[in-house]
Amino acid sequence: MGHTVVAMQLAEILTLEPHGPDTFVASGPRYPWGGLYGGQIVAQALSAAAATVDDHLIVHSLRAYFIRRGDQDEPVRYEVDRIRNGRSFATRRVIARQAIGAILNLEASFQAREMSVDLDVVTMDRRLPGPGELEVTSWSPVFERAFVSNAELAPDERHGAGRAAAWLRTTAPVSEPGPAADLTPADTLRHFAALAYLSDDLPTDAVVRAHPVGKEPEDVRWNVVFTASLDHTIWFHRPMRADQWHLHDFTCHSFVGGRGLTIGHVFDEAGRHVATVAQEVLLRDQRERS
Repeated sequence: MGHTVVAMQLAEILTLEPHGPDTFVASGPRYPWGGLYGGQIVAQALSAAAATVDDHLIVHSLRAYFIRRGDQDEPVRYEVDRIRNGRSFATRRVIARQAIGAILNLEASFQAREMSVDLDVVTMDRRLPGPGELEVTSWSPVFERAFVSNAELAPDERHGAGRAAAWLRTTAPVSEPGPAADLTPADTLRHFAALAYLSDDLPTDAVVRAHPVGKEPEDVRWNVVFTASLDHTIWFHRPMRADQWHLHDFTCHSFVGGRGLTIGHVFDEAGRHVATVAQEVLLRDQRERS
């Protein structure tokens, strides 16, 4: 698939059609497993929320709950509730709906740019190979992914277990070229929405690797587990370009009641910590339920 088609597809994913007051409709591509990809719904819900705030406000965090599996053959309707409009902050709630009912509930907070000290205290593992040294693969034409092998991952470099790390970037440009620091608020939002799309790709891997089933050969583990994303949180720390390589570094911090909590840090190639992601993943070993 050529870059022109990919760019059009990415634009379609992140573009919403107005459908009444504070209501938007969007669709997405067909996915290999059927159903909808959680990152798509989060990214579209964030875009819907952003469409209702003043232009100078930029999202700094979101929290979403996945309620039902989405139907890839049906558009998604995003209903925005304007919870609060303040001088410095605004809060939005978004319900994503299909014929079956609500499939996602998202809340997002937006802030006007504010000058302050900038402390970058979480560091990237510089021993990991860069994207140019790794094989690039993906299940989607929308983005590229370069996995860091298990042999390269030192478990003592991050709290938790089941470490999974990969470099990701969108295949097509999200905005005009230029440094991340020079992006307009509108373009910053587009890159953050693209990051939201990408950020749902790795959390499950970290939970599976931490679970006892992760010790099984890869062809066995994915045939015996059922997984589903339960919730998703992103804190956007610094401007970034999702169309440039970023390292997503995740570990599992807890597993109880069938739920694995995974936390990841996202770094640009210069090592700047641009975002933090947290997700709970439902994991069931089907052999235990037979």
